[in-house]
Amino acid sequence: MDHKGPGGGLQDGETVMTAFATQTTPEMPLSVAQLRIARDLHQAEAALDEAIVRQAKLLQTMVGARRETGVAPFLGQDALMRLVKSQQAMLDAGGELARVHGRLSTISLETCGGNDACPPAALLEGAGLVEDDASIAARAA
Repeated sequence: MDHKGPGGGLQDGETVMTAFATQTTPEMPLSVAQLRIARDLHQAEAALDEAIVRQAKLLQTMVGARRETGVAPFLGQDALMRLVKSQQAMLDAGGELARVHGRLSTISLETCGGNDACPPAALLEGAGLVEDDASIAARAA
């Protein structure tokens, strides 16, 4: 059925159903999707941590090899600098992944009442597991 009037627009009083207005029967319950996302998110976080640890070991091995073999003190310096840049990128990625986690936690609360076992930040700070800016600045001074 053509809903267009003589000028190509809708005739008075007519509406058109769009894909955004229709709802289909979900193929997966929200709780299952939530559990899968939580599982994959935690695996991604663990993989990122593992990559950071492996890069730190590589850095230690590279510097140790340079020192223990008696080669020139700055041999491979460019490779070390690139590795440190790669480590920084991993740390930046960790920050972005933390933001993803935070947003997904909010979505989880909005849609299913939450399912993530992450404690609120206030509890972590109270337990001394997270430092505030003043503590970090005092330690750095």
